[in-house]
Amino acid sequence: MLGGLFAFPGVCQDVPMTDQQPTRVVGGILRHPFLSGFLLTLGGLAAIALGMAITNVSTVLVYIAFALFIALGLNPLVELLQRSGLKRAWSIVIVCVGVAVVLAGILLLIIPTVVDQVAQFVRSIPERIAAFESSDAYLWLSEQFGDQVGAFLDDAQRFLTNPVNLAVIGGGVLQVGVNIATAMSGVLIVVVLSLYFLASLPSMKVGLVRLAPARSRQRVLGLAETIAASIGSYLGGMVILALINAAVSFLLHVALGLPFPQLMAVLAFCVTLIPLVGSVVFWVIATALALVTNPVTALIFAIAYLVYMQLEAYILTPRVMSRAIEVPGLLVVIGALVGGTLLGLLGALVAIPVTASILLIVKQVLIPRQDAKTDGSAGALDEGDADAQQHKRRGRDADEQAGAEPAGA
Repeated sequence: MLGGLFAFPGVCQDVPMTDQQPTRVVGGILRHPFLSGFLLTLGGLAAIALGMAITNVSTVLVYIAFALFIALGLNPLVELLQRSGLKRAWSIVIVCVGVAVVLAGILLLIIPTVVDQVAQFVRSIPERIAAFESSDAYLWLSEQFGDQVGAFLDDAQRFLTNPVNLAVIGGGVLQVGVNIATAMSGVLIVVVLSLYFLASLPSMKVGLVRLAPARSRQRVLGLAETIAASIGSYLGGMVILALINAAVSFLLHVALGLPFPQLMAVLAFCVTLIPLVGSVVFWVIATALALVTNPVTALIFAIAYLVYMQLEAYILTPRVMSRAIEVPGLLVVIGALVGGTLLGLLGALVAIPVTASILLIVKQVLIPRQDAKTDGSAGALDEGDADAQQHKRRGRDADEQAGAEPAGA
């Protein structure tokens, strides 16, 4: 009924598509420009209204996505406890309580120290710059680059001692912290949604599989299991690697006598969560800050951390990320840039598993379907269609003959 209501006169609705069909559609539109413009305007207004609605609920969508990724990240721990013989409900309780205790302990032990060291760092900037200006490294740099080194240090001192710029340095990380501190309702929503998602992941998978045709449900189930395991493995692996980076940074700063080890450990954890380039970015930042203290110590730190980066790339990452889907480096960079632009640090963290999931769907669904479209299969398909049409015509002729016999009698 709706098809007839919105159909243009002169355009057949119940005939197969032919080469002349697009021309007839265009002809119908040209013959009824007012109706065509009205329908197109309605479609545009509907698209604008949908976009505005999505914008209004964007915060809720971020909460839902964040909670889903947290649930997928904790699900491997829950399944590990399930394999040991515990029920899923008790496994969820143990994992959630353990995570809450660890987070509370970290906040109570580290946050006060980090806040104090940030204040000390800001107060010590003029003294450290003055000490660096009296060092041999500064004299060598001045001989090479002239007055530009002194001007750069003056600009850096003014920039770092400005409280407004300190917030800019932290970028998305500090902004996320401020938002969490000032919007406890959002945290509560994320926690509750994470618990619901974690408890209902098996039923969610079953419901997703039932949306697929019966012949494809087994493949869809395997695909969903692979994606969920990959996302959980990736998120858990990134957190583990970030914790190892923080521990290595803390130990190197303590062993070499560099200042602010707790602050640098927290910075290492946050920065190295960024895929692919996080370790390099922290290496540059930490080496530059150590250079102000002691050039020789900074060189030792740079070499030691560079050695760790190689160990992480070739030994730790393959072991920790063993269940994650391999993603080409170019897609990792593009995904991290897009995710970081949209949602900051959180977006950069979740962009890679999303990219991996899309890549897996393309490999297991789209590519096999395209590979099946060969010339031989197309010819067989055409031949089968011709046989079906011939069989249908024979059946129609037989029905007409059967209907004509009683009339003749």
